[in-house]
Amino acid sequence: MCGGGGGGRRPPPPPTELRGRVQVRTRSHGTRHWTGWQDIETHNHEHGADPDTAERGSGRVRGSTAPLWVGNSDGVEVRVQAAVDERSTSAGESPLPRGMHLELVDPDGGSSSGRGPTASGRSTGWNAGTDSVTTALDAAMAATTAAHEASAADAALAPLGATAIPALSKARTEREYLAAHQGEPRAKPYIGARPRIVTRRGWGADEGLRERGLVYTKMVKAAFVHHTASGNNYRCSQASSVIRSIYRYHVKSSGWRDIGYNFLVDKCGTVYEGRAGGVAKPVMGAHTLGFNSDTMGIAVLGTFADTRPAAAALRAVARLTAWKLGLYGVNPRGKTYLKSGGGNLYRKGKNVRLNVISGHRDGFATECPGRLLYGKLGSARTTAARYQGR
Repeated sequence: MCGGGGGGRRPPPPPTELRGRVQVRTRSHGTRHWTGWQDIETHNHEHGADPDTAERGSGRVRGSTAPLWVGNSDGVEVRVQAAVDERSTSAGESPLPRGMHLELVDPDGGSSSGRGPTASGRSTGWNAGTDSVTTALDAAMAATTAAHEASAADAALAPLGATAIPALSKARTEREYLAAHQGEPRAKPYIGARPRIVTRRGWGADEGLRERGLVYTKMVKAAFVHHTASGNNYRCSQASSVIRSIYRYHVKSSGWRDIGYNFLVDKCGTVYEGRAGGVAKPVMGAHTLGFNSDTMGIAVLGTFADTRPAAAALRAVARLTAWKLGLYGVNPRGKTYLKSGGGNLYRKGKNVRLNVISGHRDGFATECPGRLLYGKLGSARTTAARYQGR
């Protein structure tokens, strides 16, 4: 996984965008073959936490490009071309953000900056002194506690440590919903069957990476659909590696508290738990700047500006929204009002009427989720409502 980020001792402010063009090419491991030049989306902050939230104001957040999945590679080249605007650039001032560097992310290890020796594959060494051992033990205990915290949030749906939350039939899902709402005067619920969901443990999340604690909003009123813009050159057997890379990129490279999305979906239609806190709960994500409260973010792995999303992925989005929105009594074909937390489309505090299943671009001026995925959201709404029995 490759990505670009601001770096140095004084990284650029979170809203800083790289205005221009970034291209990457990589060399396949053990060969002399280089890929063609691949474009990377030049800013990624629109997926981030809302303004005025603790996550946004942590002081760790950095501007970044979208990540790019490159598979098993041992060489990388990057070229950056600024879009020069003489009206907004002072004399002697670079049109590019300061402190840019390349982030190389290994889904099964660490991440390294293109500025340092680890980018060339040389070992940095490790001092196994008493202080180092103590620190390592403390880190291991913290990670174990965080793993228990993440798994316990789904304890009502699967045993502790489960790698997947099992699918339920529609009838069983309805019975469990009614049992959870005993004493409330409710008619037969409109809710879709619960899909199988791979847990964080199932895709191999390193719980020691993320910030401790879980953050919730009041309910789930809407779903924003995204693409990860990480490319389509992955096999479904590699999806967990792609997600681990995005997770590490969001936390270590971009400075977020956890992976930004609430759920991820691969091209084969497998659904994955995203941000920790419980798949049935209103976990606050960092997916649609300005509209993270009372919503959930679903990211389809891939890039869909010019590539059609797989039918299996679209069905998975419909099934997931039919279930999760149904838990909160929400019609996938409906509209709802959301209060903007601030962004480039709507001022802070404005009540905005949006589709219950919206694309990222409906809340923020961005290409996400790609025009070919965005064009399928109408059928996703209809299908999700049908799965609910509407």
